[in-house]
Amino acid sequence: MKFTRDIRILSEDLELKHSINKGSLEIVERIMNSKEELNCRVNERKDGAKIIDAGIECTGSAELGRLIGEVCLGGLGAVKLNTMYIGDLELPAVIVGTDYPKIATLASQYAGWTIKVGKYFAMGSGPARALAQVEKLYEKLDYKDNSKKGVIVLESRTEPSDEVTEYIAEKCGISVSNLYCIVVPTASIAGSVQISARIVEVGMHKLHEIGFDPDKVRRGHGVAPIAPVAKNDSKAMGVTNDCILYGGRTYYFVKSEDDDLKTIVKKVPSSTSVQYGQPFYKLFKSVEFDFYKIDPLLFSPAEVTINHIDTGKIYHAGELNPEVLKQSLEM
Repeated sequence: MKFTRDIRILSEDLELKHSINKGSLEIVERIMNSKEELNCRVNERKDGAKIIDAGIECTGSAELGRLIGEVCLGGLGAVKLNTMYIGDLELPAVIVGTDYPKIATLASQYAGWTIKVGKYFAMGSGPARALAQVEKLYEKLDYKDNSKKGVIVLESRTEPSDEVTEYIAEKCGISVSNLYCIVVPTASIAGSVQISARIVEVGMHKLHEIGFDPDKVRRGHGVAPIAPVAKNDSKAMGVTNDCILYGGRTYYFVKSEDDDLKTIVKKVPSSTSVQYGQPFYKLFKSVEFDFYKIDPLLFSPAEVTINHIDTGKIYHAGELNPEVLKQSLEM
């Protein structure tokens, strides 16, 4: 038992000392060095900010989206490309895994930074969030990165202006020349892949929202289909979300002594929401595209399995919904 406890302490210590920005930067440099093969563009501005276009003026690629997924995980997880069956549908898919789910997903990958500068708007995700610490979430995570370089992923169809990159750098406490921005539209090849690669994060965020301590999750694993590229970003928001809400599976390996996991797992799947059961775009349109009218409980994987790693017990809830996913894919 002491050996197991020492391994756990060592793992937690590594998680806290790991710089997710440094970990991501290694992957970003691979992207920049392979920009032709990945079909992306790199623009280094006069002030030194590096902007990577992952689908605005370039085609992008699935491999680019896979790497962006790993960037968002802060170098603490892996994203692989594969295929999966949902009913009679065979779809391209991502497989995602991390042994550090709290930091990789909540402290890094989660798109929790709303960036508004003038008329510019984008949701910011990735490790630069842990430098800026502008979200209340970090008060509960007990993690702060002190890297002098920052990496942010912006889900947008517009590159940030100098004013925007200066704002981001200032919030992160770094110089603009040390800022790396990946800009990826929702309706793009890389966009579809990197959104599906959030499958583990979506379940972790739901667990956190219902009050489960993320420190108790020792490994996260997930698989989700990759959406086809939609004709515009609004339609893409619908089908990419549906790939997780109706086609995503997650597995969490948990160490917990006093939680009722049987009850907890039933609260996690997307089917717990009163707005479950229709394509996301149709729902979004019905609330006049007001995100704040969407039930937060909807943003969850379709199917969740929890494995108690001490007792070996398995707890499961939810199921894939090929019917609604088909409707979404055909819209």
